[in-house]
Amino acid sequence: MRLHELKPSPGSRKARKRVGRGIGSGSGKTSGRGQKGQKARSGGGVRRGFEGGQMPIYQRLPKRGFNNIFRREWAEVNVGVLNRFDTGTVVTPQLLQETGVVKSLKSGVKILGKGTLEKELTVKAHSFSSGAREKIESAGGRAEVI
Repeated sequence: MRLHELKPSPGSRKARKRVGRGIGSGSGKTSGRGQKGQKARSGGGVRRGFEGGQMPIYQRLPKRGFNNIFRREWAEVNVGVLNRFDTGTVVTPQLLQETGVVKSLKSGVKILGKGTLEKELTVKAHSFSSGAREKIESAGGRAEVI
């Protein structure tokens, strides 16, 4: 097979429908828009969420709460998961991401206290729960805030 012999598989490419090209085409005259009305006009149509002049649902429902734009989303890791690393390892957010413990780092990594830690590790993270810090230090390791 050569580059000039390549062609798409049959049925994968379809010609666009050309509207307004006479009676015989099947979509001439009104071009599939029907007779008159707002949707028949050029530039016509209604905006998203428009309910024909009735008060839209997003205006009828009461508004509650607010979203804090400064909120920090933590990638959470439990202490028990850190047993997979060898003794003496410096556990960083990048290492956690490379080994697949966390998918994305978000605002940072927070170490939580679920599980037990049997190895002496130096853990570098953006935040620690008090229980996690206690468990890391009781195992002989260090908890360092980045």
